[in-house]
Amino acid sequence: MPFTPLHFGVGALCHAVAPRRVSLSAFCAGNVLIDVEPLYYLLRGEFPLHRFWHSYVGATLLLLLAQWAFRWLRRRDWFGFPQLTRANVFAGLSLGLYSHVLLDSVMHADMHPWWPVLGHNALLNGVSIDALYNGCLVAGVLGFIWLVLRGEIEI
Repeated sequence: MPFTPLHFGVGALCHAVAPRRVSLSAFCAGNVLIDVEPLYYLLRGEFPLHRFWHSYVGATLLLLLAQWAFRWLRRRDWFGFPQLTRANVFAGLSLGLYSHVLLDSVMHADMHPWWPVLGHNALLNGVSIDALYNGCLVAGVLGFIWLVLRGEIEI
């Protein structure tokens, strides 16, 4: 995906389905965090862009690091969001990071999501890019409508 925004549609729908259990902020933070890797390599002109962090092993380590950082910041009262809990942040980060690896696996040939078990990307071209984008957009629209109808978003 072109740096994260379409991934947010999946997060909006996940949050709409389970608002108290899935933090949309954590979902988005996980997606931005994981995309620091290809941004770094893109800026340096080094390929491949998707490396360790775009594997399920890397995403799991990012999840643990991000959850630790959240707890550290929470103890220092850096968050003014009482709705953020360890559980819903963990769920949001998990869904955000793992769905990111899954969605990117379908479209990026330089990904090895199951490293070190598999050295290839079996999901590549599993669905068309148009279907992938449209699925993320539909998820985002449905999630947005659901959140508006529930009153979480005012328009």
